[in-house]
Amino acid sequence: MLFQIRPMRQALLLPLIAFSVSVAGCGSQTKTPTSPTGTGSSPSTPVAAGSSVTLTGAGASFPAPLYQRWFAEYGKSNPKTQINYQSVGSGAGVKQFISGTVDFGASDVAMKEDEIKQVAKGAVLLPMTAGSIVFAYNLPDVSSGIKLSRQVYADILLGKITNWNDPKIAEINAGVKLPDKPITVVHRSDGSGTTAVFTKHLSAVSPEWKAGPGEGKTVEWPQGQGFVGAKGNEGVTAQILQTEGAIGYVEYGYAKQQNLKMAALENKAGKYVEPTPEAAAKTLAAVQLPENLVKFIEDPEGESSYPIVSYTWIMAYKEYDSADKAKALKDVLKWGLADGQRLSSELGYVPLPPEVVTKVTAAVETIKP
Repeated sequence: MLFQIRPMRQALLLPLIAFSVSVAGCGSQTKTPTSPTGTGSSPSTPVAAGSSVTLTGAGASFPAPLYQRWFAEYGKSNPKTQINYQSVGSGAGVKQFISGTVDFGASDVAMKEDEIKQVAKGAVLLPMTAGSIVFAYNLPDVSSGIKLSRQVYADILLGKITNWNDPKIAEINAGVKLPDKPITVVHRSDGSGTTAVFTKHLSAVSPEWKAGPGEGKTVEWPQGQGFVGAKGNEGVTAQILQTEGAIGYVEYGYAKQQNLKMAALENKAGKYVEPTPEAAAKTLAAVQLPENLVKFIEDPEGESSYPIVSYTWIMAYKEYDSADKAKALKDVLKWGLADGQRLSSELGYVPLPPEVVTKVTAAVETIKP
């Protein structure tokens, strides 16, 4: 089997270049493990003998490391299918999906009704995994973890708290020696589903944020020396690594892989919760996914819930001109919903609850050639 995957560290060192995932099979065969979700193994069924299929997708960087791994594993037992995925951000992914230049898109924010109406072939929105958005920071001289209240992290992002030893931060971090160092806020510079999810949460917990920058894939960040933009979760992670005193928002798996420190956040119940897959799973467990498979979790209930958790969606067309492409994509998606879920925790994502897997699998079956 031949495949090319840009390593995560290289992606972090080259944040302005979107990585692609290209998986092409050779003759090797790999036994597919059983899914932990209780749905059982979902054996892949290659397309007709002698034919090959190439699927092209683009979109969110939030789930990109997981999709990267899925497509590599899937390709081992499906030598006739090649999958190319460009991590270009949710905004660009939605635009390419609407324009029909890709076979599937990916976004951390489900498409809006007016966007769906622009898709001539129709759209099927499929939540494929979930994960946390964390506040990662670079304070090498602070050995213990820090806590951030809802008011404090909103004020940092509004540019009202500009130094790490500010009394408001010190008050909730008794015993932690905070440095007299300016805070550098690292935010996304591209159209981002991660930003949309993050700012939905900020708008839910901070009236001032809601009345000011508000929510969206892009927002107007405060201007000044303390704010730096970067492209993709890869770029934000790299910028935090390179900047002492920085803090920024990234998907949990990126921060975990690069050993970045992550703040414990105050949730709706007033409890400080560390960002872990277990805490994110408790957030998902308290949410009922509706029939249209679209649910945003702006400010979850529950004393143990981590406060910023989101599903992330793959966008497929309802109808495909090529029967081979429709069959191959459905097979990839069903593999991801079954066997692919076992890889989620390993990479810092949250496996979908079994009832969600059942609903999404049924939606996949509606895709037609």
